[in-house]
Amino acid sequence: MADFSKQYCEKYDPDMTGDFDIDEVFDEMPISSFKPIICEGFGFFGLHKDDDGKRYCLFGDDWAHIPYEEITDETHLKYK
Repeated sequence: MADFSKQYCEKYDPDMTGDFDIDEVFDEMPISSFKPIICEGFGFFGLHKDDDGKRYCLFGDDWAHIPYEEITDETHLKYK
């Protein structure tokens, strides 16, 4: 089953209900942690909060760390 974040749905498919809220997941994560979670819409496979509390979405085989604020529905196309 595909999972889509609330943020993806609000921005790109408002008729669909999100399965999880990225902001809430990040709020629950401790500093310096990784959470395996997939958003089919944005195309990421995990979230990372670094030592400074900066938030990243993880893409591609090389685990590219893209700042959460910069992701779009096309970000995943750059990372395979």
